[in-house]
Amino acid sequence: MMIWVVVLLLVCGGGGAIALLREMRGKHMHLWLPAYVRGAWREAAPAGVTRHLLFCFVDHFEPRWRSPSYETECARVARWRQDYPKLCEGHRDADGRPPVHSFFYPEEEYRSEHLDALVELCRMGLGEIEIHLHHDRDTAEGLRHKLRSFTSTLTDRHDALPRDPVTGQAQWAFIHGNWALDNSHPSGRWCGVNGELAILREEGCYADFTLPSAPSPCQTSTINSIYYAASDPSCSKSHDRGVEVRVGGSPSGDLMLIQGPLGLQWSNRKFGLMPRIENGDVRASSPPSAERMASWVDAGVHVRGRPEWVFVKVHTHGAQDGDFDTLLGEPMHRAFSELESRYNDGKRWKLHYVSAREMYNIAKAAEAGMDGDPGAYRNHVVARPSYRGGPSA
Repeated sequence: MMIWVVVLLLVCGGGGAIALLREMRGKHMHLWLPAYVRGAWREAAPAGVTRHLLFCFVDHFEPRWRSPSYETECARVARWRQDYPKLCEGHRDADGRPPVHSFFYPEEEYRSEHLDALVELCRMGLGEIEIHLHHDRDTAEGLRHKLRSFTSTLTDRHDALPRDPVTGQAQWAFIHGNWALDNSHPSGRWCGVNGELAILREEGCYADFTLPSAPSPCQTSTINSIYYAASDPSCSKSHDRGVEVRVGGSPSGDLMLIQGPLGLQWSNRKFGLMPRIENGDVRASSPPSAERMASWVDAGVHVRGRPEWVFVKVHTHGAQDGDFDTLLGEPMHRAFSELESRYNDGKRWKLHYVSAREMYNIAKAAEAGMDGDPGAYRNHVVARPSYRGGPSA
């Protein structure tokens, strides 16, 4: 990687090199390229063992994107309710399970009728609902109020979040709006709350799924990892580094972060020179492909000491109109077929479609030293909510 950078700078010459470096700086690649070069998260799987691919699709699902008419909001949700079951027909993993979509729904966009439609998908075993939040110049008190109100609505009105069996508190996963987890945007916008990780934990969050955020300046220097981070109210972006989740380890700090793949698309170069960023974003402008999926697997996100369980978490903004035909049509159908043919032969690979909650549970099972087939640990710590009589996992 570093050799490639040096050669590219020499080939570009003075002006070209300056332009290249400016491009890299503009996409904030300096934040994470050193970690990409080092590859310290990598760990080889034992020879001869069956590897397990845990595929999780998380969605920043925003029906009110760009403040449309109410009719457009409803049409966006209806498209998913109508077409997602059709997309999933015939697609199954090693456990006989269909794909499952994790809808991270924004607190500030709540409408009961939209959640009711998504709950119907959850009852079919095709989805789960988690929490998304856009906020700006907020306070700790304001954040707590938003979270408590929304989690109460999701549990009491929709049965869409599980409860801790001891405390009764709602349990949920989180994606931060505008990527600005723990007040991490350099401008200070889109959050406002240092020490946010601790507040999330105290209000019932068990894991964050925001990252990667590249090319946003909110991107951490830690990449392709599953790790714990501790809040520091005296500063922002306290999750920039943390403690790896590892077999035989113990929880540390405030919150587990489960990252998706981040790297470079070497066969897709801007101006024929600069590799584009691979950040696991799936949409019409960056559709899924066999090559991209191979790169997601090769990123090797895993719990330290259990590299044969490969965690692939990709993301989208599923309520944006221009992306429906990609996310609910032939491109995603081909993607599921590719996963099922290449990564589910039963010997070299087994495929498991998992929700965000299930991915967290499997990470915790690995931490506890459990091995074998990770599909057995989908409900290891956090149970599936009922969704008012929906199928149990």
